[in-house]
Amino acid sequence: MSDQHLSSQVRADFSRARFKSFINQIFSFISGKKATTLLSYDEVKEKLHIGGPIYRGVKTIHVDQIVGSLNRYHEFDRAFLPKEDQLASRWQKVDRAFYQDINLPPVVLYKVGDVYFVVDGHHRVSVAREKGQIFIEAEVRECATRVNITPNIQPEDLEILGSKVNFLERTSLDNIRLGVNIKVTIPDGFERMLEHIAVHLYFMGLDLKRDITEDEAVAHWYDTVYMPIVDVIRKSDVLKNFPDKTEGDLYLWILDHQHYLAEAYGHPLLPPQEAAKKFIKKKKK
Repeated sequence: MSDQHLSSQVRADFSRARFKSFINQIFSFISGKKATTLLSYDEVKEKLHIGGPIYRGVKTIHVDQIVGSLNRYHEFDRAFLPKEDQLASRWQKVDRAFYQDINLPPVVLYKVGDVYFVVDGHHRVSVAREKGQIFIEAEVRECATRVNITPNIQPEDLEILGSKVNFLERTSLDNIRLGVNIKVTIPDGFERMLEHIAVHLYFMGLDLKRDITEDEAVAHWYDTVYMPIVDVIRKSDVLKNFPDKTEGDLYLWILDHQHYLAEAYGHPLLPPQEAAKKFIKKKKK
């Protein structure tokens, strides 16, 4: 390919990438969704209280797992397509190197959960995705997090994940009961669970007539309130009727329903399993 032809080709490639980005932005505006927004590492760091980064060496990374940027998240969309014409010069140089089979240095990424944020190499990631490249070489620095993040995460998910981090920091449930992973989609779900634990601690003290530690109350709440309800949910298979909800959501619904009946009609509060069975029986009618 002649230099003139190559120059024409890389300009056409960039124009095509910019047009795709434009279409994505129009679709996002019309649909009211933020699916085209690249995640900001600083926002994730602030909301999820992540630690690190720790150097993990050069690794081969799946390009689709790269969903954010350290400081250039406004310049590319979620597919890493360029959103600004001023990116043309650098983007086309990387694209030219692709055609000329020139090896470029690894990009630099921060790893958080199962996703990656670009520190250096935005244009290389952009060109790689546009060319259909599946993997890319990267220097990886991993950041510790108490919640897992997957490639389908959206900016609006950060609020709930942030409240989950606060819940885990307050309760240490992930240390008290290893492997536990409570999920909710209700915005104030974890705040309400903290209230449930506080009430549980109070009544445990009255029943046992002694001081109750927070760790003891958290473990007892999980074992005797949360899990009995979840066990009923799992055995009933009721979640298939609520495909966008979680076990944690239904737990909250069941307790809300029980307290509503108690306050509105004077119904006695039932044991967790009985409350769950009664609620699910009603929903299945």
